[in-house]
Amino acid sequence: MTLGLGIIGIGKRWGHAGGEVPSEPDALELLEFAWEIGIRYFDSAPSYGVAEERLGKFLRSLTADQRAEIQIATKFGEHWDAAREEPFVDHSFPALRRSLEASLLQLGRIDFLQLHKTSPEALRSEDVARAWELAGQCGVGRIGASVSDLESAEMVLADSRPRCIQLPLNAANPKFSHIVRRAANRDDLWVATNRPFAMGAMLYGEHPVSHADAFRFVLSHRFNGVVLTGTKSKQHLRENWDAFHSVTI
Repeated sequence: MTLGLGIIGIGKRWGHAGGEVPSEPDALELLEFAWEIGIRYFDSAPSYGVAEERLGKFLRSLTADQRAEIQIATKFGEHWDAAREEPFVDHSFPALRRSLEASLLQLGRIDFLQLHKTSPEALRSEDVARAWELAGQCGVGRIGASVSDLESAEMVLADSRPRCIQLPLNAANPKFSHIVRRAANRDDLWVATNRPFAMGAMLYGEHPVSHADAFRFVLSHRFNGVVLTGTKSKQHLRENWDAFHSVTI
């Protein structure tokens, strides 16, 4: 397992504390810092405001050899209304195709493409099946889904097409623990867990825990994949990186 960076916070307001979206120079500085300390997995989505645009600018600043070291995950299915500054869901094939094309234009290469705002109905949709097929034709490494309900997670595990799954996992919300353990038995399935600190609530809530203890719970599941931390602060990212690598299971 490795530590990856979720970049929602550099594109729109998000998280337990909220706060302002950083300027573009500050956002690029965070991405550069992430690279310097060893982050090689970045998770984005079109619905993260300007995050994907900023990630694309960072990627274009790298050499070809540096870019080859990085894995990029993004999503389609939830989109961004720039005029209203709010997301909206559209799982139709035309919307998914436009989203995929725009992300490829921004990012160049996509290693992991996940259906966003997944539901059982969307997973049964012919439009989603066509979009997954198109993604493969466009050179996307792995297709899959980002899930937030157990029925969708079960459907992903039972389907041979998805080769990645993203879901929340932390000690305050362990409902996907059995899903992660079962996913670990599939050699072809990459697991990305998010919200290791419950969007910061576990660190700054009524009964705070340490970064290391939060990571220890996630790492105890032993899966093939990445643990995503979402931050827009270099200091917090350094704390997360050090805590993650201090944990032994």
